[in-house]
Amino acid sequence: MHIDGWKYYNHAAIPTTAPHENPSTLSIEDGSIWKIEGATPLLARWTTDFDCGRETNWWYVIKDTPFDINTLKAKRRYEINKGVKNFSVAEIVPTDYSKDLYSVQVAAYSAYPQKYRPSVDKAAFIDSIAQWPDSYTCLGAFHRETNELCGYTLLAKDQSRHISFNVLRADPTHEKNGVNAALVDGVLKYCAPFLNDGWYVCDGARSINHETAFQDYLEKYFDFRKAYCKLHIVYNPKLKWAIRCIYPLRKFLGKLDNVGIIHQINSVLRMEEMVRQNNE
Repeated sequence: MHIDGWKYYNHAAIPTTAPHENPSTLSIEDGSIWKIEGATPLLARWTTDFDCGRETNWWYVIKDTPFDINTLKAKRRYEINKGVKNFSVAEIVPTDYSKDLYSVQVAAYSAYPQKYRPSVDKAAFIDSIAQWPDSYTCLGAFHRETNELCGYTLLAKDQSRHISFNVLRADPTHEKNGVNAALVDGVLKYCAPFLNDGWYVCDGARSINHETAFQDYLEKYFDFRKAYCKLHIVYNPKLKWAIRCIYPLRKFLGKLDNVGIIHQINSVLRMEEMVRQNNE
């Protein structure tokens, strides 16, 4: 079943609306959300009160002002300039670089912890690249000496007042040379006209499932900021009893977080704890 404003992703129903837009919850109220796209999500997750102006336990990381490298400390300017010196970033036609993009994807995932490291099916990934131009602008980072594609990012098109910056993949062997800095700098240069026109760039919501310092990096080096909001979760009726039973065990389960399935459970329990704190 197709439901406007929602999609099925990673065992959950999540909104397709922009972060600053409140999704309709009618499909949650009538129960139809549990049959979205022929799947059975375990939960529905959404946010309200975007950029509410007070600190909460949930947020999006955004950039809503033009980037000015001259406002940074000297060490941070050096790191960004090093990346720009070593890599050129340009918009690419992704189908022209299918094999290179696959290589970057595999290299990037190799650095993920084993407990949630994704696998990459080469044929499926390359087939999916053909669909990217319909939804994304793809920027590639090329090594200036070898012209090797060392990283890429996808920016979602046609969004209401915001540009979604949720995908950045880079070969970790080039991180010391500043490939991530070059890519983010390239993104902000590409988005500069939109930022000047009142849009914002969004790197996504607070990270729960992945152990990453990337959002902290964006705040420190590129003046992104937290846009605080309120998290909501409703569980599939078939799952509600399980959450009630295992929630008191969350500290014990936290000690077993290196096990893949328990890591996924812990991610849900951490969000449940945040929702309960919101409602206290």
